[in-house]
Amino acid sequence: MPQGLGLFLHPSMTLPDVPYLRLEKTGDVIVDIHLIPNASRTQADGLHDGALRVRLHAPPVDGKANLALMAWLADELGLAKRNIELIRGQTSKRKQLRVSAAVCAKANWSALEK
Repeated sequence: MPQGLGLFLHPSMTLPDVPYLRLEKTGDVIVDIHLIPNASRTQADGLHDGALRVRLHAPPVDGKANLALMAWLADELGLAKRNIELIRGQTSKRKQLRVSAAVCAKANWSALEK
């Protein structure tokens, strides 16, 4: 994935210059995700149409995939699950998640670039 200077968020960190991360005026970060449920294991798997492709072990039943996706993202970034919110795509493969501005400086954004 491309490496760049990124967007300036806090004196101690930058946001990677990748198409699936977007900084809002409020300081929150939006993460665009293309989800592939029922995978053999959960992992990031490159890009799909400008979004981070995530293969998810959870099935797309009763919101289990959404909860598993938020938990996975929180774990990858080193944040608490309460700081991740699903804002778009409850029943779709294309999803947008919001990372709270209060914790963006603490997030391990480089973990998504593996």
